[in-house]
Amino acid sequence: MTTTDGHSHQPRNVVLAITGASGALYAVRLLQVLLDARSSVHLVVSSAARQVFAQELDVELPSVSAPADAWQNLIHETTAGKSSQQWQFRPLNSLAAQDCGSGKLIQYGTADYSSPVASGSSLTDGMIICPCSMGTLSSIAGGNSSNLIQRAADVHLKERRPLILVPRETPLGLIQLENMVRVCRAGATVLPAMPGLYQKPAGIGDLVDFIVARICDHLRIPHSLTRRWGTD
Repeated sequence: MTTTDGHSHQPRNVVLAITGASGALYAVRLLQVLLDARSSVHLVVSSAARQVFAQELDVELPSVSAPADAWQNLIHETTAGKSSQQWQFRPLNSLAAQDCGSGKLIQYGTADYSSPVASGSSLTDGMIICPCSMGTLSSIAGGNSSNLIQRAADVHLKERRPLILVPRETPLGLIQLENMVRVCRAGATVLPAMPGLYQKPAGIGDLVDFIVARICDHLRIPHSLTRRWGTD
């Protein structure tokens, strides 16, 4: 089946890592869209990311052992619940919603090297680090694997699979810029959280959706988040 944005919909098997950069809202909306598109999401959250979520969204993230329903409740409360009024997210209108489908969420701890995503023998369609901290970027650029997020990123580079890094930092120093160049040369895509304004965003939700839409496009994940340039 083909969606309205021209993407042939086949459920994706994706790794999503959330690190300690500012931009927790990007991660929540991205996770919602991935699950709504019936993707299988292998989720890894750093301890620093948990602190950022508490600071930016006033929420405590579910523990590693928590059921997937806990994440679904958090997503709903953040994007559509009482605490979401300031974000003004538009309802999703995806293929999954039409089919009443839903994705699968599997969460791993950052020290769980026995997880499938620690090995290239486990097939995925790509990995996203959103938001990507400068520390995580530096570790990936240096080939370090001191936690599962870094190891999974290294796996995607060596296996020549899509790796999308979503940094949110300003200004950028020379070391950070050089690290971005280095990961690009290794095969990663650096997709900064820099939303465009030509779509005339009506709220923060539209700014977030601009970035989430670009991430999904790079993994050929169908969505209806934004109007495409040159279309009515």
